[in-house]
Amino acid sequence: MSQRRPTVLFVCVHNAGRSQMAAGYLAHLAGDRIDVLSAGSQPADQVNQVAVAAMAEEGIDIAAEQPKILTSAAVRESDVVITMGCGDECPFFPGKRYEDWKLDDPAGQGIEAVRPIRDEIRHRVEDLIASLDLP
Repeated sequence: MSQRRPTVLFVCVHNAGRSQMAAGYLAHLAGDRIDVLSAGSQPADQVNQVAVAAMAEEGIDIAAEQPKILTSAAVRESDVVITMGCGDECPFFPGKRYEDWKLDDPAGQGIEAVRPIRDEIRHRVEDLIASLDLP
């Protein structure tokens, strides 16, 4: 019997920095063992270019990603919902695993300030992968 892949949703306000970096790391590190989604409560027009540059330093290309609006459907289909500063704007459904990651917002920051945020996200994503029952 094959085991279903878990779905992880990363949510931040603009879906332009933190959630995009987290989704990029999870897709890179877990490959096809996890379905990865990201969204924002108030999506920006484009992904933060400093976040794109910081991830490129890690060999992960998030340049083609587009910020997406958070929907109840995305939360409903997710097994794990990671919020990053969206507060009460994230819908709550019983039976989901929710985590709130307190991370600085990379918006308006230079690359020197974004690198430590990126590195903290990587550590948290690695811990998340280790905590999941993967196929």
